[in-house]
Amino acid sequence: MTASEDKFTRQTLLEVWPWTDTLFSLRCTRPPEFRFRAGQFARLGLGKADGSTVWRAYSMVSAPAEEQLEFFSVVVPGGEFTSELCRLKPGDALFVERQPYGFLTLERFPDGRDLWLLASGTGLGPFLSILRDPEVWRRFEHILLVHSVRTAGELAYREQIAELPARMQAPGGREQLRYLPLVTREKVPGALHERITALLDSGALERAAGLPIEPAHSRLMLCGNPQMIKDCRALLKARGLQPSLNRQPGQVAVENYW
Repeated sequence: MTASEDKFTRQTLLEVWPWTDTLFSLRCTRPPEFRFRAGQFARLGLGKADGSTVWRAYSMVSAPAEEQLEFFSVVVPGGEFTSELCRLKPGDALFVERQPYGFLTLERFPDGRDLWLLASGTGLGPFLSILRDPEVWRRFEHILLVHSVRTAGELAYREQIAELPARMQAPGGREQLRYLPLVTREKVPGALHERITALLDSGALERAAGLPIEPAHSRLMLCGNPQMIKDCRALLKARGLQPSLNRQPGQVAVENYW
């Protein structure tokens, strides 16, 4: 991917912190003119030794009103971009395209009572941005955040998630947000122990949440592993939940930049 200089800005890395050996988050300065909706992503660029720039798409973890940009990343073995990104230190340069992208936003749903956010791995990123924005707390009576990972150490942002209802002054109090962690490769107290698709198929996910998934009230966003998204979409379609399109509102929205 290439981008002319008038399409990006040069920003400064402020902080990098690890969650595991392969998961980390970073924060950088934000261009004053950069505007985005919660759930969208940016294209980030890194300069290489040969003078070229490599670009990748990353969802904003930060809310639209925050002064800095935050991102959540996994180190891809041998990856041209992430192997360099994880080595950056505060003060290093990071390029950010001026235009945000993506349609995994609340605008996809004109109605609905219960918002289900189904994420695997770093697919959690855009949902954190949505949860840091006051709009979601005003619009939905129940918010259910499902995060599937392989090991307990990969359950990033757990403390921040627990603090969100108080931080956002949730009108429904602490009960408005229900956080359902899934750990597939080890048993962890307080976490479910099967894949999202298996729990969705058996009804165990709804039992754990204490709410049904139904076309009349449920709106679902999916972000993460492409196979997970494909399988979940098929299961939801079989239950009468349809994709939400520009001219045909439905109950399911996904992010396709993977």
